[in-house]
Amino acid sequence: MKAKASLIAQKLLNLYRQEHVIFGGWAAVNEVFVNEATPEVITELRELPTGKLLAKHIENLRSGKTPMNSIERDLLPYGGMMAETIATIPLTTEEWAELEQGIHNFTPDENGLNEIQQLNVIKKFGDQWLVAIRAAISAKPELLEKWSVIAKTYRAYYLWKVASDMINQPLTERARAQLQADMPEYETYLPMFGEAGVELLEKLRSFITTMKSDKEENISD
Repeated sequence: MKAKASLIAQKLLNLYRQEHVIFGGWAAVNEVFVNEATPEVITELRELPTGKLLAKHIENLRSGKTPMNSIERDLLPYGGMMAETIATIPLTTEEWAELEQGIHNFTPDENGLNEIQQLNVIKKFGDQWLVAIRAAISAKPELLEKWSVIAKTYRAYYLWKVASDMINQPLTERARAQLQADMPEYETYLPMFGEAGVELLEKLRSFITTMKSDKEENISD
């Protein structure tokens, strides 16, 4: 039971840290937090780095103190520093025009991602571009909805690359545990790639099963 709780705790912590690139944002991940954080999981969370913050956030959600589509500023990942920094960077009229056109013209594929990331207004924010732009357009629901599609597409291709690299190298026990924790995301995003994505997902599942069998054999020996 402890091992399973530990895996779920790590999965929830990953969602907490990656909320800015998850389709649906806090509204989506908060639902997962509330549904899956059993008392055993909360105990495991409190032992992980930044896990106490997430445990407190889950407590606030369950008590109704924090709405299901939000989080208290003091409990934001990374101390909220990333969001505060990027939110203070203003966009010029030209940058707004470039951004809006880029968002409206976006196609949910690899070419679409390449094109959006080549925009000057995107390059301005470096590696923080996803969360930076979402903060900039937070008061524009139409753009925000389309931006969620961009974030979802980016996450899908990111996980595709990670999964592809993973099956081409030996998996350590630690990597297997991380893979187990991340499986819900792989199961969400990899099917977007059709038959190839489903095939890759099955390989990941096979990796987990194989390493479990090897571990059981070693214990019996």
